[in-house]
Amino acid sequence: MNPAGDTFRIATSAEAAVDYLAELHARATTALNQALKRYVTSRAEPSLQERSLFRYPQLRLTYECHGEVPASTRAYAKVQAPGVYSVTVTHPAAFRAYLLDQLKPLIQDFNVTVEVGLSDRNIPYPYVIEQGDELAGTGVTAAELARVFPSTDLSAATDDIADGLYDWEHADPYPLALFDGARVDFSLRRLVHYTGSDWRHVQPWILLTNYHRYVDQFIRHGLDMLRDDTRFTRMVLPGNVIIERGMEEGEAQAIIGGVLWHRYQMPAYHLIAEDGHGITLVNIGVGPSNAKNITDHLAVLRPHCWLMIGHCGGLRQSQSIGDYVLAHAYMRRDGILDRVLPPHIPLPALAEVQQALQDAAARITGEQGEALKKRLRTGTVLTYDDRNWELRWAQERPLINLSRAVAVDMESGTIAAQGYRLRVPYGTLLCVSDKPLHSEIKLPGSANAFYERAVTQHLKIGIAALDLLRSQLNSLHSRKLRSFDEPPFR
Repeated sequence: MNPAGDTFRIATSAEAAVDYLAELHARATTALNQALKRYVTSRAEPSLQERSLFRYPQLRLTYECHGEVPASTRAYAKVQAPGVYSVTVTHPAAFRAYLLDQLKPLIQDFNVTVEVGLSDRNIPYPYVIEQGDELAGTGVTAAELARVFPSTDLSAATDDIADGLYDWEHADPYPLALFDGARVDFSLRRLVHYTGSDWRHVQPWILLTNYHRYVDQFIRHGLDMLRDDTRFTRMVLPGNVIIERGMEEGEAQAIIGGVLWHRYQMPAYHLIAEDGHGITLVNIGVGPSNAKNITDHLAVLRPHCWLMIGHCGGLRQSQSIGDYVLAHAYMRRDGILDRVLPPHIPLPALAEVQQALQDAAARITGEQGEALKKRLRTGTVLTYDDRNWELRWAQERPLINLSRAVAVDMESGTIAAQGYRLRVPYGTLLCVSDKPLHSEIKLPGSANAFYERAVTQHLKIGIAALDLLRSQLNSLHSRKLRSFDEPPFR
């Protein structure tokens, strides 16, 4: 007897397709979970029929075209050639809004048949263990479970499509999305580990920072939003600690004081909105490795945008401590992505993001024209992997001079490159915290005065920029980020 779902079912609408994906995923994960629990208590192995259920659901789209493929100005939700496109899907209920956003215009604009069924790819057992401590004290080892249940196969979780390594010429079927179920599940678990909160709390508008002081101001902003009559409903802190709208200030502060954010390498803070368009702030710490690590995993959530807001060293005499730098270009000397995205590949500035950051700076600072131009410098940001690059200044000076760089940091170029590589709109607004080439370094007293003055305003600019971008969402996802061979889903 074949398990239900082996035969693919035609979906008459995008909603029907996502509903059936969710049904199949729930059936598969429930069966796997129950089999795991039974094994750790009685060592009873799952039957062959049970094993046949432990599989990812698959979404399949067949496009028939008897003439030219219809042109579309969208950056996504379009097919480039007749054929079959497919992808395995995980957590379709959680990704419902995203899946509908991709499927609805495809069904409307192209002659496609949408089908849903079970794939031949097993769901690894670690991806259905929610808390990680369910197996503690059972005496069952991970090696033993891997012999009985499907386990992680990292060779099957790759970024070949995103990196342009996928063989489209001989593909059958074509990929429907950048990431399949196994790759997404891999990153969802990493997000929980690094950020200290459930991945479901991550919002589609993301701020990345390299200083904890931005976290303090983000929490303050969140409390203000929850106190006032705004679209925000709750704030989630590391450890899945929740502050609800309407909570008394004293109670909220007591909860905040007990948050053990230092347990997590890159703690995340989520301001959740009732319209689904909330804001997440991640303190990624210092360095391009952290920047690549977290964006590798955030990308599977298909956020609408991520912005880097942090501190930098100003490289021009005309700059002052507290000035802003809006990156129009990046000189990548971090080396972190050289194998998959060589540094000579240009990273285009995205007009919508650049304009939103500049408009937000004008709105928050109250400055316009020459006054804003004096405060907000646009240009190239240099990103290093060596915090003490100044010790090589004699060797580095000619190249920096040729690049016309106006600022230096350790994360922005990596975050922009990851946005380009993983098709996530990106932008950078930095604040000059020191001028290492002009004897203006961060001494304790001056640094604290700078932080008090600058961080609050800088964060407000980042949030205001995301608000502006949210209002023009339909034009945000740029064709600049799409290559010749692209899956239909963004």
